[in-house]
Amino acid sequence: MKYNMTKIGLLSDTHGFVDDKILEFFKSCDEIWHSGDIGDIAACNKLESFKPLKAVYGNIDGAEIRIRYKKHLHFVCEGAKVWITHIGGYPGHYEKEIKDELSINPPKILICGHSHILKIIYDKKYDLLFINPGAAGSSGFHKVRTAVRFVIDNGIPKQMEILEIDRNK
Repeated sequence: MKYNMTKIGLLSDTHGFVDDKILEFFKSCDEIWHSGDIGDIAACNKLESFKPLKAVYGNIDGAEIRIRYKKHLHFVCEGAKVWITHIGGYPGHYEKEIKDELSINPPKILICGHSHILKIIYDKKYDLLFINPGAAGSSGFHKVRTAVRFVIDNGIPKQMEILEIDRNK
């Protein structure tokens, strides 16, 4: 089966702050995916009014966001199974809940947030691409705000691009 190509804008840990520089970076994207700690409904609304949004809630998100989004989001995009969650760990150090599910039903792309540390790692054990887009917001210990843009083409994630913004500017 032949699939189309979808361009994704990926971010996490906005903590209520959605920078216009990130929206500019996502201008050519078809969808935005957010891996939790959105922060507030205003941030959700800003992203949703810009592009179609797929998101999960994170540990700092309140009831209003938890009603709108799930803890785990499983779906297929252009033939690639995708799993987005907020707290998942990373290859070799997955949270127990994540590790248990990976051994039964691994996705092709696993996206987590929470750590505020940008990581893109191919996990040989589960044959998946792990992505943590770091933190796009202005709250936290990170010195650089980050976001990721990529394409899923016929089930294959490719053309990874990273936006880095000095948090003090």
